Amino acid sequence: MIEFSEQERRMVLKLVYYGPAMSGKTTNLLALHDQLSLEGRGELMLLDTTEDRTIYFDLLPFFYEAPSGMKIKLKVYTVPGQVRHDATRKAVLQRADGVVFVADSRSEQMAINFESFDNLEKNLAMVGLSIERLPLVVQFNKRDLPGVVDEREIRAAWEPSGLPVIMASALQGWGVQETFRTVLGLTFDGVDARYGLSARFGVERDEFIRAVLRPAEQ
Repeated sequence: MIEFSEQERRMVLKLVYYGPAMSGKTTNLLALHDQLSLEGRGELMLLDTTEDRTIYFDLLPFFYEAPSGMKIKLKVYTVPGQVRHDATRKAVLQRADGVVFVADSRSEQMAINFESFDNLEKNLAMVGLSIERLPLVVQFNKRDLPGVVDEREIRAAWEPSGLPVIMASALQGWGVQETFRTVLGLTFDGVDARYGLSARFGVERDEFIRAVLRPAEQ
């Protein structure tokens, strides 16, 4: 549910990282915060419990301005994975323009991943969003840990859905930008088809993604 003002040439896009508790949603945002340039990036806000688990959301805003003057603000959130915070998950999902589902790659977490994905589908429906139409990327995180499910088995189970499936270790920092780039591209394609960002406002897909993913100075 994109926030868009043609008169002000301003658009706000919302991406949400969803998944089971402790699957690495916040770690993804921390990695993005560390890897990407300070230019065009806002501050990362963390709201945690005493157990260091996010209760509400993390927010990592990015800002982009096209040569035409079109301004795009990109807000990135995570949701709490614990079962008792379901109402908060629904609240954060409202008006989402794209979702990353962060799954835990360890074998003992497979059933929990499926339960969480089912919860995502139900909560999207409750806030008026269709899982078939919403840009959605699946990331299997924690690939650096022992006891992970073989990648071929994961892809055999998930790729028939037609969703992009990306392997990652957010703690080590790999797969994070690939995940983010993929959901950015899918979200841009949907927005471009609806509002004509390229044709009407001169916002080019690759330029937008490059600007958001500008690396931090070493």
